[in-house]
Amino acid sequence: MLALLLAGVFLSVTLAVYLLALAMYEPRKRVEERLSRVFGEEASVPQVPEEPFLQRVITPLLSEMSRWIVRITPVGWRNSLRRKLTLAGNPGGLETGQFLALYLVVIIAGICTGSLLAKGTGQPLFAMIGLGFGLLIPDFWLKGRIQDRQGAIRKSLPSFLDLLTVSVEAGLGFDAALARVTAKESGPLAEEFQRVLQEIRMGKPRRDALRDLGNRTEVKELSGFVTAVVQADQLGVSIGNVLRVQAQQMRRSRRQRAEEAAMKAPIKMLFPLVFFIFPSLFIVLLGPAVIQLIEAFKGM
Repeated sequence: MLALLLAGVFLSVTLAVYLLALAMYEPRKRVEERLSRVFGEEASVPQVPEEPFLQRVITPLLSEMSRWIVRITPVGWRNSLRRKLTLAGNPGGLETGQFLALYLVVIIAGICTGSLLAKGTGQPLFAMIGLGFGLLIPDFWLKGRIQDRQGAIRKSLPSFLDLLTVSVEAGLGFDAALARVTAKESGPLAEEFQRVLQEIRMGKPRRDALRDLGNRTEVKELSGFVTAVVQADQLGVSIGNVLRVQAQQMRRSRRQRAEEAAMKAPIKMLFPLVFFIFPSLFIVLLGPAVIQLIEAFKGM
């Protein structure tokens, strides 16, 4: 029974996606037929490069849903979600409304899956579990993206500052050195500095663009670097010396984080040792003795 229900859900979703794609393709087909009747020959609409399925179907669908979802969402939650998406680097180009629409889709999918399992097994608890998963999965995914992005920025910052220091000491100005390094590097940190350069070219003061960089990322080490550069710019201190000191400090911080992780490793290993490895070891060592004791007591 449960297998039939799941198969029915799968077929329904597949049919809905097919009908949606057909509805998007039909207008183009009608235009081609009209052109062929007018010109008396086979004509076609100018071809454009095919976009991925996500951009052709999913993104427009989420955009349509987001228009009315945004209206009923509290302002505080929208602002908090917009902040999280900024920290995550707007994965997939998702805007606040589109993420809310995706959130709703996941919740509905969780409720439907939980309800099917509850109906098939006779356990209503599965419906609540499905609702819980639907509520938690998008938030956990977004927090994971934020942590991954901040970790990537933190990891690439020391080497990025080394290259920036070498470029400045070779005679380039700060902006020119930043442009040269970002052209060679890739990743979230290079993308953020490219955005800083674009804002500076559009007329924003350098100190404001750098402060916005610190606010967008919320990485402690990067915020310290931004503060040092802004103060050096205000006080007229040599930017090369500041960059050299900051690069040394970043390497020192990375070494300290590695030592911290090494010291925390035994504590993190304690849980799997106690609950997984030790019981298996005791079964192997004491199992035969326990069996012999049981047989001995049976013989008495």
